[in-house]
Amino acid sequence: MDVKDKVVVVTGGADGIGAALARRFAKAGAAQVVVVDRNGEGAEAVAKEIGGEAVTLDVTDGEAMSAMVADVEARHGRIDLFVSNAGVGDGDPDRSNAASSPDAVWQRAWSVNVMAHVHAARAVTPGMAARGGGYILNTVSAAGLLSQIGGAVYSTTKHAAVGFAESLAITHGDQGIKVSILCPQGVDTAMLRQGGSGSPQSLDGVLTPDEVAESVIAGLAEEKFLILPHAEVLTYMQRKAGDYDRWLGGMRRLRAKVMGG
Repeated sequence: MDVKDKVVVVTGGADGIGAALARRFAKAGAAQVVVVDRNGEGAEAVAKEIGGEAVTLDVTDGEAMSAMVADVEARHGRIDLFVSNAGVGDGDPDRSNAASSPDAVWQRAWSVNVMAHVHAARAVTPGMAARGGGYILNTVSAAGLLSQIGGAVYSTTKHAAVGFAESLAITHGDQGIKVSILCPQGVDTAMLRQGGSGSPQSLDGVLTPDEVAESVIAGLAEEKFLILPHAEVLTYMQRKAGDYDRWLGGMRRLRAKVMGG
């Protein structure tokens, strides 16, 4: 996948990883980059900077998502790459109880971290299949492959996002639709900073959004399902699969270390 001359849509594009991706795709010569965010002013600012288009949109609104996709396809003829990047992070209010978050927090995370991917795929896969191909990139997190200490809501919904992306790849791969998931650990974004400097996801180093964007360009070029800006994540996945109980024990020890028991 080379984004040169491609029509690209990026949700959650007003800041953080999404904004960095939009800038990098424009730099790589994309024909058009559509920056989508519920923060309309932020989306407009990024779009103006890169010569793209901005759309104000709540990604949890399936009808609005479908209307936006239909509009972009009508005006540009296609969407070559759809980046479903928007996400929310929530920590456990009671760190001694993984089920301590209220239902409203669970529902919000489900709506953004899972259903936004579903809405996007529902909107773009028919056109991509009819044209004989396309690409979907979903920003997930290493928490969807491993777990996030102190973040049961985040970990659970991100695991679900991985499962949905796997289903997309299995179901639509023979239609020419490629699927990748972006799964970084610590990235210098507002979401990470909310967790404080001692966040366990930062232990292997914090990348800039621009560094993550470079990993995405490389991952898309190789058409990898897993795009891992932090290479250590693959080793952790292998350890988890190789001995689940040992991995859980190691995670408990890490939790005790970073959270004080």
